[in-house]
Amino acid sequence: MMTPKKLTETKIVIGPCRLSYPNLFERKKFDGDTGEGKYMVTVLIPKSADGKDTVEAIRECIEAAKTAGASSKWQGKTPKKLSLPLVDGDESDDEYIQGHYTIKAKSNMRPTVLDRKRQPIVDQEEIYGGVWAYVSISFFPYDAAGNKGVAVALNSVMKFKDDDPFGGSDSALDFDGIEFDAEDDDDL
Repeated sequence: MMTPKKLTETKIVIGPCRLSYPNLFERKKFDGDTGEGKYMVTVLIPKSADGKDTVEAIRECIEAAKTAGASSKWQGKTPKKLSLPLVDGDESDDEYIQGHYTIKAKSNMRPTVLDRKRQPIVDQEEIYGGVWAYVSISFFPYDAAGNKGVAVALNSVMKFKDDDPFGGSDSALDFDGIEFDAEDDDDL
């Protein structure tokens, strides 16, 4: 069951939810990026009844960020055309995000990544596309190079449980049925 925990008007902990494209231990650069890159993750929130409270809490955080942006970034009013972070996964060709809402969260600083005992995870293999986690995120307004909107800062991640990896396979199962004769050892 998803239980959002609002920490402030624009900061929330959501989960358990699935992670997609997690880059939590190393920065990722985008095409044309001249900077150092960012830490990032796409968070998948189910459209089922379990995700409804989370989506509502996220929408409240977005509205609070829009209100803050009107006074601090957008000359006293909310622009009609804004880029917003909550995306309907059903509009994507990616089968893993269909049936979900998605949020892309980024950070310039490495996020804290913990296990269920709240101990730091250092093995990068522990966090992969498809893992379940709780995620702390903050929403903020921006106005950069003529683009206006609400973005999501990635604060921290706590792994909840393992699941099937997205797009992966069990490499050992790939080779089921292949047999070797003793004479094949001579070829090594």
